[in-house]
Amino acid sequence: MASGSSQPVTELLARWKSGDVSARDALVPLVYDELRRIARRCMSNQSSSNTLQPTALVHEAYLRLARHDSMDWQDRAHFFALAAQMMRQILVDHARKQAAAKRGGNALTVVVDEGSAISRERNLDLIALDDAMKRLASLDPRQCQIVELRFFGGLSIEETAQTVNISPATTKREWATARLWLYQTMSSHSQL
Repeated sequence: MASGSSQPVTELLARWKSGDVSARDALVPLVYDELRRIARRCMSNQSSSNTLQPTALVHEAYLRLARHDSMDWQDRAHFFALAAQMMRQILVDHARKQAAAKRGGNALTVVVDEGSAISRERNLDLIALDDAMKRLASLDPRQCQIVELRFFGGLSIEETAQTVNISPATTKREWATARLWLYQTMSSHSQL
């Protein structure tokens, strides 16, 4: 995640948190490109039958974020982490609707790359990933948050560590543990 405009974004988030609606409006041009990058990452290598586009995903996520006028924005990384979380939920909701419409067929999939990934070569069923992440959250909420920040948010180890308020070494360990747990959980689930 680019950090060149970190200070203005953090300042605008603080003003928005204080009720300044003009700060929210000024934030859009500063964060739009990064939100589109996150959306493209979340949606890479999807089925061609998917009707949701990255621009629509960005707009829907931003609208959901804008509804939270009382949000306790900490900084730029926190904002993008929440945006990634919103995008994840939108994609899962969309995938569930598509699967329900087609009685389980054609579930939305996401290809995961090594930079933020569980596996480089494997297409993941987003609904299965969401189910596995919900199970992980019940066992270890912090590991689930790390996966969300790294996978959906595209945050680096250092940015994730800062957002979660732990050391980069701990973040790296928990990221590796969570990836392994998710891989095993999803592998055993797909064999059922």
